Amino acid sequence: MVTHVLFETSSGYALFERVESDEIGQETDAFQAALQDLSKFGKIIKLKSFSPFKSAVDALENANDVSEGVVNPSLKAFLELNLPKKKAVLGVQEKNLAGAIKAELGVECASSDLVQEIQRAIRLHAAKVLKPLKEGDLERAQLGLGHSYSRAKLKFNVHRSDNMIIQAIGMLDQLDKDINTFAMRVREWYSWHFPELVKIVNDNEMYARVTKFIKNKADLADEQLPALADLVGDEAKAQQILDAARASMGTDISEIDLLNIETFADRVISLMDYRKNLYAYLTSKMHIVAPNLSALIGEVVGARLISHAGSLTNLSKYPASTVQILGAEKALFRALKTRGNTPKYGLLYHSSFIGKAAQKNKGRISRFLANKCSIASRIDCFAEGGVNTFGEAMRAQVEERLAFYEQGTVPRKNADVMSAATAQAAEDAAAAEAAQPSEEAPAPKKRDADAMDVDEAEEPKKESKKSKKAKKSKSAAMDVDEEPKKEKKESKKSKKSKKE
Repeated sequence: MVTHVLFETSSGYALFERVESDEIGQETDAFQAALQDLSKFGKIIKLKSFSPFKSAVDALENANDVSEGVVNPSLKAFLELNLPKKKAVLGVQEKNLAGAIKAELGVECASSDLVQEIQRAIRLHAAKVLKPLKEGDLERAQLGLGHSYSRAKLKFNVHRSDNMIIQAIGMLDQLDKDINTFAMRVREWYSWHFPELVKIVNDNEMYARVTKFIKNKADLADEQLPALADLVGDEAKAQQILDAARASMGTDISEIDLLNIETFADRVISLMDYRKNLYAYLTSKMHIVAPNLSALIGEVVGARLISHAGSLTNLSKYPASTVQILGAEKALFRALKTRGNTPKYGLLYHSSFIGKAAQKNKGRISRFLANKCSIASRIDCFAEGGVNTFGEAMRAQVEERLAFYEQGTVPRKNADVMSAATAQAAEDAAAAEAAQPSEEAPAPKKRDADAMDVDEAEEPKKESKKSKKAKKSKSAAMDVDEEPKKEKKESKKSKKSKKE
């Protein structure tokens, strides 16, 4: 029979004692009505002790321990102080926590339906039953703890940055379409005034910049030839543009029309510049989130795979056969419906390896590449370290397989390549950890428990060194008269060190 009930709140731990034992009639309507009525419920359960949390940090720590089924030291001390040692049966809502309390304190615990009903009734009457709390304290504590607990659960994780990659690659594809459409509009618009420029300048970005530079073709003079040559990058092409402007068959243009064309060309150029910055951002993000996949197949194709799968975690769970045809679902289902040949590749078609392979080997290299992409995505998702060693090794394997298909060169064994990559990855990770403190300025921050355990032996030495330095600084400040002597001694020591 349950004699006591542990109730965890956002403000602290509460221990209730059962006064009456209605365990036999717990399913009757009278018992349920008694739980709903505060006056009757007060005769069944009474508050024995309440231990409030010291701070919001303490509340968050205890909430995390309760959710993980761990007995916090404060909870252990609270139960040891208030719970009778003999014939006590503690009712706990969380089954994992009940098992941990039983293992830690040796107290019999229960999580039956009766305990759940009592816990529900306590939660219903908590504002009035928990007398140490004032009105509104419990709601404010619940709000604050809810925010901090959710923030701790949803803390930054590198694997969640794949959402930024999905948005970036989507924006990049949209920009490519828009820039192409707008560049064609600039060409068509300005061609009414200078139609010969389209055949001379083929690049869209260069065409927009030249349009902005020339403006009215009638005003283009020989003095502008050096600046035009710097813009185009070719003096002969600049001279060709100048000659074409003098003999152009285009119509004249008004100032207002020219102003609109120039404004639109400015927008196109700004979009192109933003596209370059976005590509650089995507590249850096892929090197952080999926370094091995980027090294293997490239940043853009890797980002498209992650975007199509929905996340890096989803991509890592896909088998190699699914990765191979990812992006060709319509062709796959059409082939299955018509009982035709299934597609050999989907998004992997944009990889440089598929383009290098001969027509008869495209399917084989696609299957091999999908296998390596699946391994690389799993390493990026679940391994720690953030190095691209495995991606570089697998890229070399794909190139060796291409050479094997074309020339017959026997590639290295996979076990040898992976063992060498594992050793190299360990060295790279160690080098990155060693270089990290020197690169970053030391900032005062709370260390983890593991770091504190490791550095315990080093702390006394550091403290002694700091105390010695402090004493030296104090003595230097006090003994002003002895400074010349110290300077002489230091100069002698420096001379001795130079001789050595």
